[in-house]
Amino acid sequence: MKYSELFCQSHYSFLCGASSPGELVTTASFLGYDAIAITDECSVAGVVRAYDEITHQRLPIKLIVGSYFVFDDSLSFVLLCPNKAAYSELCRIITNARRRSEKGEYQLAEWDLRTIRHCKFIWLPRGNNTHDTYWAKWLQKHSAIDAYIGAQRLLDGHDHHRFAHYNTLQATYPFPVIACTSVLMHHADRLPLQHVLHATHAHTSVHEIGRKALSNAERSLRTTHKIKKLYPEKWIANTNALVSLFTFCLSELRYQYPAELVPDGYTPTSYLRERVEAGIKVRFPEGLKPDIRAIIEKELTLIAEQEYEYFFLTIYDIVQFAKRQGILYQGRGSAANSVVCYCLEITAVDPRQISVLFERFISKERNEPPDIDVDFEHQRREEIIQYIYQKYGRERTAIAATVICYRFKSAFKDVGKALGFSESQLDFVIKQINRRDSVIPWKSQLAKLGLNPEDNKVRQLITLTEALLGTPRHLSQHVGGFVISAGPLYDLVPVENAAMEARTIIQWDKDDIETLGLLKVDVLALGMLSAIRRAFQLINKQYPREVSIPFITKLGDDKQVFDMICKADTVGVFQIESRAQMSMLPRLKPRRYYDLVVQIAIVRPGPIQGDMVHPYLIRRHGNEVITYPSKAVEGVLSRTMGVPIFQEQVIQLAMVAAGFSGGEADQLRRAMASWKKDGRIFEFKEKLIKGMTDRGYESTFAHNLFEQIKGFAGYGFPESHSASFAVLAYVSCWLKFYFPVEFYVALLNSWPMGFYSPSQLVQDAKRHGITVFAPCVNQSDVEHTLVIKGQEKQLQLGLTLIKGLSEESAQELVKLRPAKGYSSINHVQQLSLKRNELEALASADALRTLSGDRYQTRWRMMDTQTSLPLFDDQETSSTLTAPPSEAENLLEDYAATGLSVNNHPIALLKQKHKLHDISWSDTLTDKKNKSVIKVLGAVTGRQAPGTAAGVTFLTLEDDKGNINVVVWQATARAQQQTFLKAKLLQVNGIIECSKEGIIHVIAGKLIDRTPWLEDITLPSRDFH
Repeated sequence: MKYSELFCQSHYSFLCGASSPGELVTTASFLGYDAIAITDECSVAGVVRAYDEITHQRLPIKLIVGSYFVFDDSLSFVLLCPNKAAYSELCRIITNARRRSEKGEYQLAEWDLRTIRHCKFIWLPRGNNTHDTYWAKWLQKHSAIDAYIGAQRLLDGHDHHRFAHYNTLQATYPFPVIACTSVLMHHADRLPLQHVLHATHAHTSVHEIGRKALSNAERSLRTTHKIKKLYPEKWIANTNALVSLFTFCLSELRYQYPAELVPDGYTPTSYLRERVEAGIKVRFPEGLKPDIRAIIEKELTLIAEQEYEYFFLTIYDIVQFAKRQGILYQGRGSAANSVVCYCLEITAVDPRQISVLFERFISKERNEPPDIDVDFEHQRREEIIQYIYQKYGRERTAIAATVICYRFKSAFKDVGKALGFSESQLDFVIKQINRRDSVIPWKSQLAKLGLNPEDNKVRQLITLTEALLGTPRHLSQHVGGFVISAGPLYDLVPVENAAMEARTIIQWDKDDIETLGLLKVDVLALGMLSAIRRAFQLINKQYPREVSIPFITKLGDDKQVFDMICKADTVGVFQIESRAQMSMLPRLKPRRYYDLVVQIAIVRPGPIQGDMVHPYLIRRHGNEVITYPSKAVEGVLSRTMGVPIFQEQVIQLAMVAAGFSGGEADQLRRAMASWKKDGRIFEFKEKLIKGMTDRGYESTFAHNLFEQIKGFAGYGFPESHSASFAVLAYVSCWLKFYFPVEFYVALLNSWPMGFYSPSQLVQDAKRHGITVFAPCVNQSDVEHTLVIKGQEKQLQLGLTLIKGLSEESAQELVKLRPAKGYSSINHVQQLSLKRNELEALASADALRTLSGDRYQTRWRMMDTQTSLPLFDDQETSSTLTAPPSEAENLLEDYAATGLSVNNHPIALLKQKHKLHDISWSDTLTDKKNKSVIKVLGAVTGRQAPGTAAGVTFLTLEDDKGNINVVVWQATARAQQQTFLKAKLLQVNGIIECSKEGIIHVIAGKLIDRTPWLEDITLPSRDFH
């Protein structure tokens, strides 16, 4: 029997549908359905996933695009798209309904219904005679709407009433009746999960939902045999007849590029060529070599064949705006590192320094826009965003969506609340579970936390939490992916309001956009660009020669800078500042730019899991002879010592060794990116291995390469991205070495960004001999500043660091400050600062030049009489004689600003406790390898990389520097509370010193010394 389901909600009907679009179309095909409609509520967010599943699995089923709507309590309906015009109409209706409401809501107007001309209207009667009669007459009156009655049989005890009502409506009005289930799940076993989603949406528990919950699992996909028994033959025939009218497929969507970027008198091709030729004079002032000219011509030809000129010109226009505004940017992505992009000044990476596979991002077979990401200063990206909105208008541009999915904490909490567990109990369990323990899974840890795994309710909690993981919860906005079109964007995809004011998003994410081949311009934010630009400004004010990224890169590889890098003195720099990168730097010993490209890419899960790091290091240091199975493979791998490090190399190997075309290689790249989700990479295994063995490669080599590809899957880092990042990594290192004060000032003013807190950055600055001054009402600006005293450059912390002081008040303090500074605390009190802000200044000791220490300041502030103008010059006396102790100052510094420039907790602990047996960070180099030692420090970082097999890397900070601690999984598990909760930690363990100078402490005993932080305070003193 032929049957098609025309009303299905996937889990993109958030907190309602309990199955993915892929599960729905796959199951419907398995059941023998002719067609299935994905009809999420006021949304088409799930249809591309369904289309992609049907396309890749070659499922013999038709996909119908539609959407379900609730107009009000009296009317609900489904709109289906038989053709492209209907699809555009649906997108317009969804856009209007969503744009009228806040994020996550929608509101239809009767005007939306009146304008329906192309969509098929499936009316879902409510069973209320008054309401249904009204809407039946309304639909009859508006005869342009092609309406059908959607009949549902749910076996819930009310079907006889429903069917009688359907028959009455059919006899009275000219609307055919069709069969539809209103599916919410692909299989009946999803019913408990649907109950949980329903309860979550209703902010209650499953128990309290009562009869509002689904009473059975009939809203799942049912066999055609069962459908035949449930519905009259005529209704099923009507359904099939309606389905025969549907011809629309998402493959019909054609993207049109915005055309206004091309001036009159030019074609897109001629204008792009002119811009490239102009850029050649800037980038290659010495003239072009024939091989570079050949590459440019090849790229321009391929761009013209694929009609991508507008794409490149769009990016060019945006970066030129940034250049005019003095906004620092850097392009990356495979296309960004083409020679054309280099000439268009989209990227600063000279493609002669790396080997970029052009087919990686443009090929005839791929037939989709290339990938160009542009990073802008994170503090000024909003200017770029508003420029795009202003240039193209909100009808033609919006930000791509990001699907926010359930992770463990949110899934566990929502399931727990739906099952009736108390919120306090759930919070306690979440905080105590160690999710990083790969040996003992979270569900096995519940018994120790008061939840009996044998209890039925706890078993449901475990099962449903696992089922909910990865399920979409809502749409959010992408970090910066803009979609720009020639005409109204809602002809292609619905647009809705984002949570941020004045932002709109489409209902598809980056994967959907890639699937359909739409133009996405990634306007991303990068904090290091803000810091670099700020550092340049500080430097260029002092010297006549302008410093810039091109200026630094043209100087070539600086030995002293690379000496600093090899010592892992990289706190605060870009990309090579993490614990893992610092451990690798002394081993890899980068000495030139391309070494940094490798360094950035090699400390990634892909190369690590593919077992490529160790072979590379052995060969780099000349401890192993490098051999290649062919000249073709040598051409791909010679630059990385015969070891595939980059994603592009894996793709190139598939081409040169296995005979893959550029398009096939790109399909392999996609499969690599998603293999852990769908396992598609195994579809290429036979072709890859056979292709290599047929070309004379040994079977062992072929199988090893496939295993390396699996290791790369989802984690392989593109050489093109690494090359862009390496430029910024080197520039930030150059700035740190030659202009350290400017570097730290810029870094602190660009925070939040990077890997380290302001306290850690200040500590590192002090270790480099830089004098740092605490915030001061008479010396500080709002931001942190560079102070030059004689030949010494110093760092003055800004008022922005003070917690509780608003930016407006900080600006007022600086703006109204007399030339010679405030003369008394009374002057400050007369400003329009709030009481709590004055107290914040006092706590930060920012008034010390006016009124002495913190205690003196607070005492004087208590006397409100002296704040009157009459008493401006009158000094008050204080009954306080004892100033605050070092400990009290330290604790208030941290409480008020998050750091202290004068002391460190460990320094005070050394005075308070007998710590002679503790080894400090500056003495570890003197310790014997494998000896037992004790270290102590504040925990400033815990890292548990997915590649580290359960190992956690702790960073402890004492008053002399940082200590790297390795905690094995068994150690962490045996001392879990101390491991997870300690802020001040003593570690008794074994020191390991490598020949490259890398020092780790392998943790044995963990002792929580956090109470010592309280112990360093003195008893409070009463005023007398």
